[in-house]
Amino acid sequence: MNKNREPLIRVVKREGMKRREIVMLYFGAIILALGIGAILLLSLDAEPFEYYEKMFTMGTIGNKLAYIQFQTYVQEFVPLLITSLALSLAFKMRFWNIGGEGQFLLGSLAGATVAFMVPTSTNVFLSMFLMILAGAVVGGLIGLSTAALKVKFGTNETLFTLMINYVALYVMRFFGETKADWNIFLRPEERPKFNQIPDNTKMFTIKIGDFSLELSLILAIVLVVVLYFYLNRTKQGYEIAVVGDSINTAKYAGMKVNKVICRTMFISAALIGAAGALRVSSVHALSDSITNSVGWTGIVVAWLAKLNPIGIVIVSALITLLQCGCRFASSSFGNIDSHFADLLQGIILFVILAADFFIRFKIVFRHNSKKSSSEKEVNA
Repeated sequence: MNKNREPLIRVVKREGMKRREIVMLYFGAIILALGIGAILLLSLDAEPFEYYEKMFTMGTIGNKLAYIQFQTYVQEFVPLLITSLALSLAFKMRFWNIGGEGQFLLGSLAGATVAFMVPTSTNVFLSMFLMILAGAVVGGLIGLSTAALKVKFGTNETLFTLMINYVALYVMRFFGETKADWNIFLRPEERPKFNQIPDNTKMFTIKIGDFSLELSLILAIVLVVVLYFYLNRTKQGYEIAVVGDSINTAKYAGMKVNKVICRTMFISAALIGAAGALRVSSVHALSDSITNSVGWTGIVVAWLAKLNPIGIVIVSALITLLQCGCRFASSSFGNIDSHFADLLQGIILFVILAADFFIRFKIVFRHNSKKSSSEKEVNA
């Protein structure tokens, strides 16, 4: 028996795949996912083309209130974009920040605290600045503590940040369910329910006809530009890339690796906390579901975009379109459960991730013949 015999199936890294082939593979994955969704829709006695038409247009065609749909779209796009950008910073140096949900929740709680405590006569811009600052500080300190424990004691950042998500969730529920005089977040003289923040802390908007453009969208676009130059044109951005490639190489080059990790994780978590504060200002109230799962979805967005800020904008926009469109389409079909939107999103994301796998790798089967052994590549 030949002990050095090659395994029957191997996964090897793919090299030199053309951009046109990558685009076609992604396009094919989306078509496949929509095809699977169409079969499920048919099984539920729903017309797939009608459902998809409402999903991709979010019901805006011929709708006099279409601007409301676009406002909702922006409200969900901005938190996902900022969170995805923030997570990409940590991921770029191979620090697995899985605590986006918790950092977002605690950032929103910090922002709401400021909103209820600042005088109602305070200028809206100053109020929003203080809310964002509070959310960023709280989120950043959580991220910094995670990084400090990692570099000092070698703790597992994945487990640590994951557990913070649940701690933050139950902290939020505690404030949402505890009726007491000191609880400034609840409505007075009612069953436990989060109160609306004061008017001077609500998101500043710019009127464009009937549409209200939120300041948060402008801030998010500015953040994209800043992070792009930070990662590609600054010493700190270069250090992040080197630490991500090899910590030993970074140390050999004289970089203070522990400082880079702590600084980057602070920025990553601070941005997520700030996004939480912006979300409170946008929706005007706290909620234990205020994250809309951006902490989890942001992980998928960051990796699909290859941790590229420009790619993150595109993927975030498409994912938000999918979420808002599915929700609207499902509400228009009485025989479609509201959870079908989540199912379809899962199918599309799973198939796209599978396509991403085959872009990066290829499966090689061993092929035996009488004269020689050769390998046959099977490219999916």
